[in-house]
Parts: sequence; C-alpha cells; structure tokens
Amino acid sequence: MTDKKRLPARFFESNRGRVPVREWLLSLSSEDRKVIGDDIRTAEFGWPIGMPLCRSIKSHKGLWEIRTNLPGGRIARVFFCVHEGAMVLLHGFIKKTQKTPTEELDLARRRMSGLK
Repeated sequence: MTDKKRLPARFFESNRGRVPVREWLLSLSSEDRKVIGDDIRTAEFGWPIGMPLCRSIKSHKGLWEIRTNLPGGRIARVFFCVHEGAMVLLHGFIKKTQKTPTEELDLARRRMSGLK
C-alpha cells in the first residue's frame, strides 16, 4: 500500500443533514466498527482494488460494495460510488441472507443519484 489515499472516503449527507453510514457505524460495536473501518481504509489506499474486498454491482452502474467479514460469521456491506475524486459511502448494513436485498441496493442507488 502507498502512504497516500488514492480514493479518500467521505460520507453521503442527506438534504436534511443526516449522515446515514456514520449513524449506522456508530450503532455497531467498537470491534465491528474497527473491522469495517480497516476495510474502508484498505480500499482508500489500495484503489482500484478487487475481490474479495471490493466488487462492482453489475446491475447498478457506478455502485460498488465493500465486503466485510465480521466476528461471529456475520457479513457487513458498505455501498459506495466514486464522485468528484472521492469514495462516497452511501449505505451500510449487516447481511442476513445470501442474496443482497433489493431494497438495500435501491436505497444506495437513490442516494447515489442525488449526488449528480
């Protein structure tokens, strides 16, 4: 890894001033926050980076996910897009099923479309 962020992360902020990914992260345990934060940092410094950490969402052009394995066999996902030279963290959640729920993808897509 280089010592300079190739794609600095920033949080999506709604029109009402809410920062949903930050709020979600703060609701998690400190251990979970650390693991997810480490994965986001790896993507910032190592971009472009592929599997198993990052993957583009083929059905939603421009949408990417950071894939985090949490303690206890749990799985977290953080959706992001690249906007104005930054990784914009759009939505985060803990996966409960093998398939990513459509409503999670749609929420991230709506937030992404609000950036342009």
